[in-house]
Amino acid sequence: MVLPKGKAKEIWVLRGFKFMIKAVIFDMFETLITHYRSPLYFGTQMAEDAGIRREDFQALWEPTESDRSIGKVTFEEVIAMILRENHCYSKELLGEITRKRIETKRECFRHLHREILPMLSSLKEKGVLIGLISNCFSEEAAVIRESELFPYFDACCLSYELGIQKPDERIFDRCMEKLSVKPEECLYVGDGGSLELETAEKLGMTALQAAWYLKENPINPSKRKQGFVQLESPLEILINI
Repeated sequence: MVLPKGKAKEIWVLRGFKFMIKAVIFDMFETLITHYRSPLYFGTQMAEDAGIRREDFQALWEPTESDRSIGKVTFEEVIAMILRENHCYSKELLGEITRKRIETKRECFRHLHREILPMLSSLKEKGVLIGLISNCFSEEAAVIRESELFPYFDACCLSYELGIQKPDERIFDRCMEKLSVKPEECLYVGDGGSLELETAEKLGMTALQAAWYLKENPINPSKRKQGFVQLESPLEILINI
């Protein structure tokens, strides 16, 4: 059944349609964790450490994003290529940039919204399955799997490992298959990047925009999206589950 427009995304109408929510599937970055509560280590910062002009670094770095996201190339391989192209490669410099990148990714998990862990624990207590669909790179996949959030996930679909990235419907289907749930039995919660909310809704999930990090980080590239219910805090997910 397709819910009528205007009410499709209101969590509290689900009971009226006799839907039982069996799973909540989350995005990771800017949903469960955020980059913007801790120091950033993106292209600009890596270029500075390498002694490379930002424009020259980004010209080689940005085109690799998709290949890094679907596991065709690792972070270390790309950085090594950039250093060699700019005639400044050394094993020590590669190691230092890699170390800083991984540490800043780990740091994100040390600055969670205060309601993230209580919300995940409450879902577990209610018997609701928890899934994760994340576009991520090699260094991020490793950090996700070692994080304190990872044990909460009943299904984990990482683009780097699967070779599929959002908004490809197949990564959503893969997660639902792992959870053994139907689209109408799922809430999908994400900040709205990579057309994730639109894809989740198209597949029949109830798609909700996570706004708790958006409202505190004005430089966040994702913006509030019209047509989707926006959750101002993680615990709002628990309404009517």
